[in-house]
Amino acid sequence: MLTLDLANQLKAKFGDFISEPVEFRGEITVKLADAEQIAEVCGFAKAKLGFNYLVDISSLDNYGEDPRWTLVYELRNFANGAELRIKTDVSEEKSELPTVLGVWATANWHEREIYDMMGIRFRGHPDLRRILMWEGYPYFPLRKDFPLAGKPTNVPEVAFTEVSPMEGGPFVTIPSSGDAIGREPRVRNPEE
Repeated sequence: MLTLDLANQLKAKFGDFISEPVEFRGEITVKLADAEQIAEVCGFAKAKLGFNYLVDISSLDNYGEDPRWTLVYELRNFANGAELRIKTDVSEEKSELPTVLGVWATANWHEREIYDMMGIRFRGHPDLRRILMWEGYPYFPLRKDFPLAGKPTNVPEVAFTEVSPMEGGPFVTIPSSGDAIGREPRVRNPEE
């Protein structure tokens, strides 16, 4: 498999900092042990392995665990169709890693969104400001410790001044260890 060969070349270049490639459902993932090297690893993946497109950067909140966050970089090589996923962890105490904006210009919006929603900073990003929430908003809405009902704001005329009611909304579920059907709001309120 071509992607596996490319992932092995990445492993050969960075040694123990890159995990053995893992294949799941036809997709290849490697894990970077030191988030401080993400820009260097991504630079090599683009320049030497041909991953010329950053499809996405996403973040996972592993609330209650250390390290708290996992960042996932989805890369694509348009010449041969290879796709590679690189994961790395960031601790809550640090909450920062280098930007990959110098490797792919598309990282700009991805990194700004992760900063805005999770509070993870990207060192070296030239314009790291909120992209969805307003400047000065003190919270990070996609963190697992952010309440589903929201938080009140003291910024009149910018957003709601009271907590927005969430009960009965089409996307609101209740915390449960049960199945997804039992958490579905329309099942709880069949008259809606």
